[in-house]
Amino acid sequence: MNLVALPAFTDNYVWTLHDGTRAVVVDPGDASPVEAALDAQGLELQAILVTHHHADHTGGVERLRRRLRGPVFAPAREDIPGSCIPVTQGEELEFLGLRCEVIDVPGHTAGHVAYFIAHPGDGQPPLLFCGDTLFSAGCGRLFEGTPVQMVDSLNRLGTLPGDTRVCCTHEYTLSNLRFAQAVEPDNASVASHLQQCEARRQAGEPTLPSTIELERRINPFLRCRMPQVAQAAVREGAKDDGEVAVFAALREWKNRFR
Repeated sequence: MNLVALPAFTDNYVWTLHDGTRAVVVDPGDASPVEAALDAQGLELQAILVTHHHADHTGGVERLRRRLRGPVFAPAREDIPGSCIPVTQGEELEFLGLRCEVIDVPGHTAGHVAYFIAHPGDGQPPLLFCGDTLFSAGCGRLFEGTPVQMVDSLNRLGTLPGDTRVCCTHEYTLSNLRFAQAVEPDNASVASHLQQCEARRQAGEPTLPSTIELERRINPFLRCRMPQVAQAAVREGAKDDGEVAVFAALREWKNRFR
């Protein structure tokens, strides 16, 4: 199975999974790069996966329906334009001969979902399409959800197998890593990964996908229980060193971080 990140807008990725004949795309905010990729490789579009309702994740769906030969899967608790199959926690989807589990991850939006493929075939590691919930070294802003919801959502994703490939939809890694360094200046994993990612971006390559195991080492929002992270959050105004209070303070800090 082939995994491709199609750049869109200034920093989005439309993830494409294909077997050489059929393709599935995730969060096509822009139809143009998807159409170009399908045409270049002669692929049939079998399904579209939507993680949440924001326009930079759904804007290309209607145009792609003209060539779609299957369903649009979208979160049951969000309003997505057009005909969709609503999905929610624990449901199993089938496409490209694969099984895909739906995981509810509210926080960035009220009904955000993620898609997890445990066995992509050919001995490949698992795949997670997580939209704007989990970023490499970061997480999404809380536009509609609460810190309690986001902490629970991130904890769900953080317990997935360590080799799971994290396919988030924005190229925010460098700025996220610089924030992670501010939180944990002595974290050698953050420093090493920042250096690697700077080289990738200079070469015009994406920093993604990441892995769950890597995120556990570098992502402050998955490390809220670590003493050094909690101490940094308390210095920034966290009311206590509990996981939710630490997360909330980190998220507010990140919102104003430059």
